[in-house]
Amino acid sequence: MSTPVRTRAARKSPAERSAEIVEAARLVALEQGLTAVTLRAIAARAGVAPALVAHYQPSMDALVADTFAHIVAEELDELSGLLASLPGPSERLGTLLDTLLDGTRDDVTIVWVEAWALGRRNDALAASVRTQMDDWQALLRRIIEEGVAHAGFRAPDVDAAAWQILGMVDGLNAQALVRWGDASERGSLIHGAVEGMLGLQRGALTVPD
Repeated sequence: MSTPVRTRAARKSPAERSAEIVEAARLVALEQGLTAVTLRAIAARAGVAPALVAHYQPSMDALVADTFAHIVAEELDELSGLLASLPGPSERLGTLLDTLLDGTRDDVTIVWVEAWALGRRNDALAASVRTQMDDWQALLRRIIEEGVAHAGFRAPDVDAAAWQILGMVDGLNAQALVRWGDASERGSLIHGAVEGMLGLQRGALTVPD
């Protein structure tokens, strides 16, 4: 009786293997949260031994930080592209608020919330969180600045207004993770608050269907 011959898995280059591990970490974070990004979880997702993950990613703190940054920057790039196609700052701000609060991005919200907590003990992650928060605030600041120049927005302190809006978005999304309040009302709640903050008429940020 002949013994079946095992087919050996194709060897991958170091660059391919490293990219595979990075992608596995990203998927684990989106599916299970940032706290689930461990050697064993990544290895299981990539179909490799934990020792191989450790070989390519010797610092788990750095991998967690990089995973967070990749996920958040990817969302920022996606939404920046969406907003660039819109005609003016009112449409851009209204669409941004609606998109971030429509309940379809809870996987990214969980990554954010866990990053704030884990960053207390992971300096690399804390630095990455600060950078990504600055990038999101900069997007809002540019929209508000354009609105002040061309769409009747009133904001004596544009930086502060951008931070306040970002804080409201983060807070409402974090609350929604535990199903507190009516998730369907998040958009209308923040629209009214932001319109008042920027001296706009009620409904000015409402985006037509």
